[in-house]
Amino acid sequence: MADKSVAVVGCGYWGKNLVRNFHELGALKVVCDPDAGNLERARTVAPKVRQTDNFEAVLNDPEIDGIALATPAVTHRDMAIQALESGKDVMVEKPMALSTAQGLEMIEASERTQRILMVGHLLEYHPAIVTLRQLIQNGVLGRLRYVYSNRLNFGKIRREENALWSFAPHDVAVLLRLVGSSPDRVSCQAATYLNAEVADVTMSNLDFPDNIHGHIFVSWLNPFKEQRLVVIGDEKMAVFNDVLKERKLVLYDQHVRVTESADILHKKAEIPVEIPSAEPLREECREFLSCMTSRNPPLTDGRSGLEVLKVLEACQWSIQKHGLPVTPGQDPTH
Repeated sequence: MADKSVAVVGCGYWGKNLVRNFHELGALKVVCDPDAGNLERARTVAPKVRQTDNFEAVLNDPEIDGIALATPAVTHRDMAIQALESGKDVMVEKPMALSTAQGLEMIEASERTQRILMVGHLLEYHPAIVTLRQLIQNGVLGRLRYVYSNRLNFGKIRREENALWSFAPHDVAVLLRLVGSSPDRVSCQAATYLNAEVADVTMSNLDFPDNIHGHIFVSWLNPFKEQRLVVIGDEKMAVFNDVLKERKLVLYDQHVRVTESADILHKKAEIPVEIPSAEPLREECREFLSCMTSRNPPLTDGRSGLEVLKVLEACQWSIQKHGLPVTPGQDPTH
């Protein structure tokens, strides 16, 4: 039984998964949602847990230690700050907010109230990504050269946020973590087909220090589902394919040796990498509960979430400037 109690606010498409995990971890105290249908879903997932449509009641409940927000992104800033100022630790789903200014307000509220602020960048808790980070840190891939990610599907189409803000936050977070720094410059191009105000396809290019480059391709107008991350090092290469049930992470023992007379390709067998069997969301929920107890900052804390916001915001500016490069964290109008 967990020693901290959590309220999940929002039991829709994604929130129901948080309800299930916190319930199975013994930490779920209440589910809050203004939609009666979503509360009925909560009764199915966690039948003995209290439901309410009153967010204020959750904020004022002294038995609740933390709040997990799975509400529309446009509500994240206000609801997170309310929760923090009510003395609750907060885990907020991605994107953390809709601007770096909003993200900074959330961080300042967290620091002012001395409450935990964690961002739900789920992919950072995936066992394959955790293992890949360790391989990079241990020098198995050699010096990083290039990283790219494809996150493609047919749907789920949104009207409130474009494909960049809906699909790319996880991949941005992972690229920043694997490279170990934020990009110096980004550019992004978008294509719009279904709604004149919402991009359905985006391609983001990230230029990091030390000549490391990456791109993130996202679309909800693709005939098949693809969630693939490729990391190119000067000694080995790695592929994480999250759609596969087996061999999700594979090392390719291949590299190029450049000599005066020729470029020599070294290619050996593929090496499947064994990864722990764990649900990423369960690991993320455990991290939140652990940090609530220890008071240590989570892996995906507010500051890391802010760096992701800077990249997303810069990419959005680049879209509006027809793909011109933008420096994250700087106002391109200056």
